[in-house]
Amino acid sequence: MKILALDSSGLVASVALAEDDNLIAEYTIQYKKTHSQTLLPMLEEIRDMVELDLSTVDAIAVAAGPGSFTGLRIGSATAKGLAFAMAKPIVPVPTLEGLAYQMYGTDAVVCPIMDARRSQVYTGIYEFIPSGCGLGAASASEGLPAAGDKYDMRVIRKQCAVFFDEIAEELNRLGRKVVFVGDGIPVFKARMKEVLHVPFSLAPAHRNRQSAACIAALGSVYYAQGKAVSGDKFVPDYLRLSQAERERAQELQKITYRRMTSEDVPFISKLEEETFSMPWSAKDFLEMINKEDARYYVAERDGQLLGGCGVLMAAGEGNITNVVIAPEARNQGVGTGMLRHLLKEGEREGLKAFTLEVRVSNAAAIHVYEKLGFVSEGIRPGFYEKPVEDAMIYWKR
Repeated sequence: MKILALDSSGLVASVALAEDDNLIAEYTIQYKKTHSQTLLPMLEEIRDMVELDLSTVDAIAVAAGPGSFTGLRIGSATAKGLAFAMAKPIVPVPTLEGLAYQMYGTDAVVCPIMDARRSQVYTGIYEFIPSGCGLGAASASEGLPAAGDKYDMRVIRKQCAVFFDEIAEELNRLGRKVVFVGDGIPVFKARMKEVLHVPFSLAPAHRNRQSAACIAALGSVYYAQGKAVSGDKFVPDYLRLSQAERERAQELQKITYRRMTSEDVPFISKLEEETFSMPWSAKDFLEMINKEDARYYVAERDGQLLGGCGVLMAAGEGNITNVVIAPEARNQGVGTGMLRHLLKEGEREGLKAFTLEVRVSNAAAIHVYEKLGFVSEGIRPGFYEKPVEDAMIYWKR
C-alpha cells in the first residue's frame, strides 16, 4: 500500500510518502513562508528524488482539521486536485489524531494541543493499547512499544475546541500521566503547572509538531479500515467557525424582524426602484400592508432598515410577492433570515405551502430559496419584462 500524505493544518508544512511499513520520504518545513508557496514544490521535490510514479499511489492522506483555516483550505484544495487528477481516494485524518500518533506506543495518555486563539485550544485525549500483534508491555523508559508489539490508538475524548482549563480538569479526573504535543505547548506551558495535578511531560522537538509521516502512517490504517472518500466528498473539519464567520453570526444576531409600517414604505419602495426593472411603487406597498390577507416584514439592525419582503395568503397557501435587500446588506444572510421569519410567521397563521417566482438568471436568489427548502416545479415563459425572461416557479410544501 502506497500513501501520499499532506499536512498544512498549522505552521508546519509537511509532505510524505509511505509504502506499507516504510517511510520512503518526508519533507517538512516551518519557516516564514505560506503553505501555498511550499506545499506543491515540496511534493515535486519528493516525486523527483524518489522517482515517484503518481499512478502507483493508492490514496492521498490529508490532515483534515482542525487547524489554521487558510492552511486547511490549501491542504484540502491540493489533496482534492491530486485526487481528481490521479483518480485516487482521499483518506481524511483528523489533525489531533495525527498529532497524537507522534507518541505511538507511549504508556501515558496523549493530549495534543493546538493554539486556537481566544484562550482556547484544539485538543483531544488519546491512548495506545496493544493490538493483536503481540501483548508485551510498552517500554516505560523510552515510551515506545516493546519488540514485536503493535498498538491501536483509542480515542478517550474526540477532538474539540475548548478552554485549556476544561481539558486539564478531564486529565486530572483520569489520574494518569500525560504527554503533551503541539504548538499550544509554549502558549499554555505556564498554565499547565498551575492547574494540572497529574504527572505530565512535553514531547521533544522532533515529535512536537505536525508530521505528514504520521498522517501517512495513520492514513494507511484508516485506508485499510475503509475510511477513504472520493475527492468530491472530502471537506475539511474546521471544528468551529472562522473569525469572519463568527463576526457575521454576531452581526446577524443584531438583526430584528417586524411588520412593515407606512413609515418604512418610502425606503422599501426606493430599494425596489433601485433594484428591479419593474418595481412596486410606494402606493402598491401602502395598499398591501393594509390588506387583511397580506403580511409584509422588514429587517433592521441598529435602527437601520436592511430590506423587506411580503406574502399574500389564500386558502392555506402563501404567495411571496417581494424580497428586496439593501446593497450594503447583501450576501450577509439578511435575506435568508428575513425569509425564515416570514415562513415561520406564515406557518403560525396556518399556511401549509408557499410559492414564488424568480428570474431564471437570478442564481443568488435561487440559491437562497433552495437552501430554505423550495423546489422548482415549472417555468413561466416570458413572465418578466425589461428584459423579457422566463420565471422559475418554486414551491415549499
